[in-house]
Amino acid sequence: MSSILLIDDDENLSGLLGEYMREQGYIIHTAGDGQRGLRAFFDHKPDLVILDVTMPLKDGWDTLQHIREMSQSPVIMLTARGDESDVLRGFSLGADDYVSKPFSFAQLAARIRAVMARTGGNTPTAENLEAGGLKVDYATRRVTRDGEPVILTPTEFKLLTALMRHPGEVISAEDLVREVWGPQYKEEIGFVRRYIWHLRQKIEMDPENPQYIHNERGYGYRFGE
Repeated sequence: MSSILLIDDDENLSGLLGEYMREQGYIIHTAGDGQRGLRAFFDHKPDLVILDVTMPLKDGWDTLQHIREMSQSPVIMLTARGDESDVLRGFSLGADDYVSKPFSFAQLAARIRAVMARTGGNTPTAENLEAGGLKVDYATRRVTRDGEPVILTPTEFKLLTALMRHPGEVISAEDLVREVWGPQYKEEIGFVRRYIWHLRQKIEMDPENPQYIHNERGYGYRFGE
């Protein structure tokens, strides 16, 4: 049974959402602020974290940074609005998804299932990948560039391998969304652009002049040296 840590200072929301998610079959832990959330994360080692952005003592951004220092467990951010700057900030800090308030519990449950599906399973092939000094080891889920480790979130890892498995081929943003995020994200094409940007910051020597991930304007993205 999967466990979820809900970090939110809204006790009413936490109580109702926690009850709903328990009915869905999850073990639920809650914390009312970032400081207690980090302690709960260390104690319970949840399979997924739902993290509110606006909280007293330690906000969601600071909490997410500390979580990423300890773990690559998937994190879904709850934001009061879907501003581009908030979304980009969350992705840059390692968030796996975001949901804007207000939201339905069913919508959040669907996002949880999708995130767990893409971050918890094995990659479809056991074959390791290598291109121009960039190496992916599926057994350890380890990525290196010229021998130096590259730390990727589970979603970034899946996006990179989706591109590397088709070297030289142009893959549309729609196809990448279906493969990496799932068909329920078909309206979220912007995810691809944002994640490609962050992935380039990590794997490219010069992100403005990429060696690995190339834009094919109007068509999609191509992986190739």
